[in-house]
Amino acid sequence: MKKSHRTPGAVPSVSQRRFFGHGIPGVQLDDLAGKLIVVEGADGSGRSSQIAALVNWLETLGHATVQVGLKRSNLVSAELEQAQNGNILSRTTLSLFYATDFADQLENTILPALRAGFIVLADRYIYTLMARDLVRGMDAAWLKNLYGMALQPDAVFYLEVPPEELVQRNLSKNAMLDYWESGMDLGLSRDVFDSFLKYQTAMQATFRRMQCTYGFTIVNGSRAVDEVTASLQKKISAVLTTK
Repeated sequence: MKKSHRTPGAVPSVSQRRFFGHGIPGVQLDDLAGKLIVVEGADGSGRSSQIAALVNWLETLGHATVQVGLKRSNLVSAELEQAQNGNILSRTTLSLFYATDFADQLENTILPALRAGFIVLADRYIYTLMARDLVRGMDAAWLKNLYGMALQPDAVFYLEVPPEELVQRNLSKNAMLDYWESGMDLGLSRDVFDSFLKYQTAMQATFRRMQCTYGFTIVNGSRAVDEVTASLQKKISAVLTTK
């Protein structure tokens, strides 16, 4: 994955589309007339709610949309979910599982939708996958090569919410904290609450470093839902007018 030389928040035109690295053979980038918009953020950041609001807004404006996200591949999503339930996956196995899930969606959902002129809304993309792996000590060069197949999005928004607030949101919604989203596999703490705070703090620091490389937009996710939605709509409106 090559370092982006775009300024933060900038988006490529269709004629400037590119893969992060080696890409997928045979793909004609100039044929991808649609837009790929990514919303990143931890569980509890409001990410999925914002995606739903954006879909309604875009379709009201007459844009056809397609949604993708983690663990939605027809190829491996069920197997990945089952494997994670056992809490025994090694970091490399977990990484390759998610990479396979992503690659299948890229080839069979994202690229065909972009060719058809759809707006593809991604509920997380390779940035979350890379950040998770980096926090778990995976080699950065190996990850860049692994995700060299990925298409550069037209816009990426990272919803940032303080870990302490994420705890409250997750407990309010699920009454418990997720094993993997708490980084319990890393041995940060025996206490899931403490582990969650440490893990999410490390994830946010990693996203901040990645922002310097990939130029995505960091959005304050602690604001009222409507304020965040309005901010995203304004930024995406600019993306839609970019040829």
